[in-house]
Amino acid sequence: MCLVAGVPLIESGTTGFNGQVQPILKGRTECYDCNPKEVPKSFPVCTIRSTPSQPIHCIVWAKSYLFTELFGISEDETSELDQSVDSENAQEIENLRTEAAALKKIRLSMGSADFPRLVFEKVFTADIERLRSMEDMWKTRVPPDPLSFSELSTSAASVPADIASQDQKVWSLAENFEVFKRSLETLSTRLNELKAAATDTDTPPILTFDKDDKDTLDFVASAANLRSHIFSIPTRSEFDIKQMAGNIIPAIATTNANTAALCVLLAFQLLSGNMQRAKMVFLAKGADRMITAETLRPPNPDCPVCSVAQARLVVDTSNVTLERLVEEILRAKLGYGEEFSISTDAGVIFDPELDDNLSRTLSSLGIKDGSFVTVIDDDDMDPRVNLVLAVEEKPAAGDVTALSLFPELLHIPRRPKAPVQSNGHADGAPKPVEMVDTFKRKRVASEAELEDEQRRKKGKVMEQPAGDDVIMVEDTGGGAIMIDDD
Repeated sequence: MCLVAGVPLIESGTTGFNGQVQPILKGRTECYDCNPKEVPKSFPVCTIRSTPSQPIHCIVWAKSYLFTELFGISEDETSELDQSVDSENAQEIENLRTEAAALKKIRLSMGSADFPRLVFEKVFTADIERLRSMEDMWKTRVPPDPLSFSELSTSAASVPADIASQDQKVWSLAENFEVFKRSLETLSTRLNELKAAATDTDTPPILTFDKDDKDTLDFVASAANLRSHIFSIPTRSEFDIKQMAGNIIPAIATTNANTAALCVLLAFQLLSGNMQRAKMVFLAKGADRMITAETLRPPNPDCPVCSVAQARLVVDTSNVTLERLVEEILRAKLGYGEEFSISTDAGVIFDPELDDNLSRTLSSLGIKDGSFVTVIDDDDMDPRVNLVLAVEEKPAAGDVTALSLFPELLHIPRRPKAPVQSNGHADGAPKPVEMVDTFKRKRVASEAELEDEQRRKKGKVMEQPAGDDVIMVEDTGGGAIMIDDD
């Protein structure tokens, strides 16, 4: 909203002992989206299922696999399990699905006295014994030790009833067993009550993990610790597991106070016109220096948020056609040429090779009040940045249909040119230009071919063989496409 309104923004954030403050001014500094964000961490299925080595591996297994299979909807893909087929996960994924099918059968006994035992013996006894039997897997690792339900039932008899409330204590094996069994019973009762209250037309009820839901947290913490014990991994307190399972980073009061103070100082600089003194400031815990600053960077020319032109399109979507938008606004008023495309949330609705929609009204193409239309200039020589039009509906007044642009004298900047790099060989001979053909194969093209390609793109050359000539495309395996016209 600040970028659209042209209002300076002091953006800030904290993570534990670290903090940062960033002034954002449209057109002068990079915005929050100019830099790509870190992709959420995912874990290979083979590690989660068969060879965990860290507490987080067991936590992800308990939260994203076991809990979901018992109380949620079994899903083949989750955000925390890397199921890429080109990794070593293919066989593990198939095994995981087989185990999921076995757990579905056990779910039928949910609510019975045998349910906790059946679940425990499946995931902590039978599955572990099968893994342990794969001797080659444990030549360089400590093999897992399966657990016994009957033995732990005996040792857990003396566990206090309030053990689950002691969340900052690292529970013993017997205490984890007792918390696991009680949480299974509690969650089974909750889910069965939801099913009983649901009607035939309702979506089947499920339970979802929530770090602030004590019952679900008890289940994940105890299940993760039981699995950790099996694989000789240090166990954690429920308090620690809550932070890891919920991706929680503790807030530090002094970090927040310092970051807020830096926000105020930067705001003073902007309000007093001292933009040249504004910096991007970082706060970190370290022995050398706590506060560091960097010069503000210019906007990323490829940023999809700040490096676009924006305007408001006031239009009667029920009567105005796409052709009028193209001809009266984009070409007549804004000077667009032949090479541009128009897209909405639904996809591309116009480009030089897609003109079927020109006679249709904007409303028939899904464009309505509040929609956004993106215009992409595909000119090869000097393209503009993308133009985003915010649609404002204005019904027709008599015979007059609304179609106007605000601001009317809109300046759309050109995209920054990429730096020119030498393409010569060491001996000074020109290096052949690489070109991608319609087969998506990289090949070498001459300058004449490139000129022909540009003419064809402009629609000046018909790409049809004359008469009955047959064009044969031969892939010689050397990376080049050879065309024999006999």
